[in-house]
Amino acid sequence: MKRNLYAVSAASVVLMLGGPVAAAAAATADTARTAPAAAARVDVTAEAAIAAALKAHPGVVESVDRDGSVWHVDVISKDGKHAELEVDSAGGAVSKENQDDDDGDDRAPLLAAKVTAAEAAKAALAAHAGQVWSVNWDDDDDNGKRYWDVEVKTADGKTQNVHVDPASGKVIASNSDADDNDDDT
Repeated sequence: MKRNLYAVSAASVVLMLGGPVAAAAAATADTARTAPAAAARVDVTAEAAIAAALKAHPGVVESVDRDGSVWHVDVISKDGKHAELEVDSAGGAVSKENQDDDDGDDRAPLLAAKVTAAEAAKAALAAHAGQVWSVNWDDDDDNGKRYWDVEVKTADGKTQNVHVDPASGKVIASNSDADDNDDDT
C-alpha cells in the first residue's frame, strides 16, 4: 500500500512539474508548424503586381491601386484593348475582371510615355522611402501637363503624393497628406 502511495505521489510530482514543460514544448511545436506558413505569405508590391498583370495581359499599365488584399491594375494593350485585372496581394495570382475595346485616341500620350508605371514607382520610392500604394496616369492637370501620380505610404504613417515626369522619370512635385496646401515642392 505504501509502495502504491509512493508511485502515485511520484507520478503526481512528475505531472505537476512536467505539465508546464510539456505545454511549452507543445506551444513551440505549434509555432514551428505555423511559422513556415506565415513566412510563405509574401506581400506583393506594386512593382510585382504590375509585372504580374503585364505577364497576363501585355501592354502599358495605366494605373495600379491597392484595395485591401487586392491590387487593381488597368492595362492598355497595343491593339487598344483595355483590361481591368486583379492581382492577389498575398500570392500574385492574376484574374481578369473586365476587358473592352478602347478608342485609343485619348490613350496616345500614355502609350507614348517613355517612363512606365513601374519606373515611376521606383522614382517615387527613391524620393520617399516607404511602400507604393498607387500609381496613376494623370493628364487632367489644370495646366494641361501629364505625369504619373504615385502615392507612397511612409514608415511614419504619412502619405506622400509624388508626381513623376513621364519623359524624364524625375520627381517634379511632391506633397504630404499632412500638408495643408497644394504647393508642391
